[in-house]
Amino acid sequence: MKTNYLNRIRQQNPLIHNITNIVVANYVANGLLALGASPIMSSAIEEMEELPAICNALVINIGTLTAEQVNAMLSAGKAANRHHIPVVLDPVGVGATTFRRQIVTRLLAEISFSAIRGNAAEMACLANADWQSKGVDVGKGEADLNEIANTLAQQYQCTVVISGEVDVVSDGRQLANIRNGTALFPKITGSGCLLSAVCGAFLAVAPQDGFNAALEACTAYAIAGELAAQPLLPQQHGQFYTALLDHLAALDSSQIHRLARISHV
Repeated sequence: MKTNYLNRIRQQNPLIHNITNIVVANYVANGLLALGASPIMSSAIEEMEELPAICNALVINIGTLTAEQVNAMLSAGKAANRHHIPVVLDPVGVGATTFRRQIVTRLLAEISFSAIRGNAAEMACLANADWQSKGVDVGKGEADLNEIANTLAQQYQCTVVISGEVDVVSDGRQLANIRNGTALFPKITGSGCLLSAVCGAFLAVAPQDGFNAALEACTAYAIAGELAAQPLLPQQHGQFYTALLDHLAALDSSQIHRLARISHV
């Protein structure tokens, strides 16, 4: 990895607007602070025209979706496009209900996204690929995740991240697999949502280099999780929840370059 956007985040302290779900808002905000970014959490429709003018990225997360929130997402997303700041979509549980699928379809039609980040089940749903899942779980399937990432990146002209045991990053031209991480990630709520926000922070400081920004974001996050999990037992979910924040704060670029396990496909 040739980039060093983590240091740029800590130097610039980008402001990241999050329209996110009630389950993870506190954790996402603290994760961004640990990384070196600044969070603002708002879904008030009255603010959606103004916030993109002062923020450096917008992250839209549909985890606890409401009709009122949809209007805020559309307003903020369009304003962010006008102000030319990156917009990240996290289509949480998009395959679970018709409402979620309809809203994500509308968001993708009306907003230009810089990145889409989801788990295998969510991204397979967007690509209409064969996959079985329950709620927001990863589930299982036979579809090729590299192909799904490439297809979605080309379709929506953005960077696509599929997170899981092996993270996949594609912009439709370049594709990489990241083999860092820990089995404790899916044992805590909000780990994927925080990754989406982390991607937003990296894109905020490198808006013209979406692929490498997302690649470094995912690698840094996976390594922080890996380091956090090393001294823990598999049952110490709560300890990992806190340790992940600590290791995001302590992580430096030399660790990322030394520990990264990336293969370009």
